[in-house]
Amino acid sequence: MLPATSRRVERNSPEEINRARRSEIQQSLRYHAARPAEIPARLAELDREWDIERALQANAAAVSLAGLALAAVLDRRFLVVPTAVAGFLMQHALQGWCPPVPLLRRLGFRTPAEICEERCGLKMLDGEYRSFGDPAPAQWTEQIEAVHEAVEA
Repeated sequence: MLPATSRRVERNSPEEINRARRSEIQQSLRYHAARPAEIPARLAELDREWDIERALQANAAAVSLAGLALAAVLDRRFLVVPTAVAGFLMQHALQGWCPPVPLLRRLGFRTPAEICEERCGLKMLDGEYRSFGDPAPAQWTEQIEAVHEAVEA
């Protein structure tokens, strides 16, 4: 059985990296809870942030093109490079893991769900979800996790 798309990278990442990403989100929310005027700027930064999927796709395209160029100019044995990259992408699509993922995670790339967690938390702090009630900033984590669990179920 294939893992659900929404959390497959986190499930295949070392727990230390997942803890670090959660800690970064919590630090951001604590920081912005004390400085609400900075929330719109942070939301704009999150809109521009590359998630791990985009980084992996860009990396795969660049390495594949380099391999094709080397095969065309130097030696056709370089065709092994785009072939390996295609295999990595297939493995990532099916399992949520491939050899570049741990490196990209250690470099700080986050999953779309992790970026969404921070974005939703900031929007809660900014009062965007007032029609659903106005939770205290300390409660945002439980509410967001409940939403993600419901989506995954």
